[in-house]
Order: sequence, then structure tokens, then C-alpha cells
Amino acid sequence: MTRDEIEAFAMGLPAVTKVVQWGGSDVYKVGGKVFAVCGFENGLAFKVSEIGFEVLTSDGAPGRQAPYFAKGGWVVVDLDQVAMDEASGWLETAHGLIAAKLTKAAKAELGL
Repeated sequence: MTRDEIEAFAMGLPAVTKVVQWGGSDVYKVGGKVFAVCGFENGLAFKVSEIGFEVLTSDGAPGRQAPYFAKGGWVVVDLDQVAMDEASGWLETAHGLIAAKLTKAAKAELGL
């Protein structure tokens, strides 16, 4: 997968914004809260559930704990080792996990 593919997909999700920060990484947010970071350690870092974290970081899995994010249940996968069709599901889930934490007022304002 490429950064362009990730951007095209992530920006198609509801109420997403993108900023470039942290050393040139593409940071995707919903309601001002980060759900994915592309370019971090030449990979894609994203929020996962507890079960998703276990599955994606177990032996032989494509992911590993995202440094600086791991306590919050974040995984990073290498861009060149994962197909976009697989990553799209992870991005949708990450978006949903973060959007679910927004206040009712914020969700209403964003149309979520």
C-alpha cells in the first residue's frame, strides 16, 4: 500500500481531517482526535481494540506495538508488507473507535 492510497481512503471516511506533523507524518483525525498516522516509522499506525491488538501483534502477524502509542492500544504495520484492502478495514475500525469516544454534541456537529 502507498501513502496516497491511505490518504484517499482515510479522507473518504466521515468527518476526517488531515494534518502533517511529527516529522512529516500524515495524521488523520476525527473530531480533532487522532485515529491513524501514516509515515510513522515507515508504516501506518492506527488505533485498535484490545482483541485487535492481540491479533495484529501476535507471532507471525503483520503488526507490532506502535512506539509511544502502545499503552493506548495502537499498532503499526509496514507500508510495503500490507495490502490496501486489508488496511482499509483497520482504518474504518480505528475511525469508529475514536469517533465513539466523542461527545454526543461533537458527533452531532460532525454528522456522525
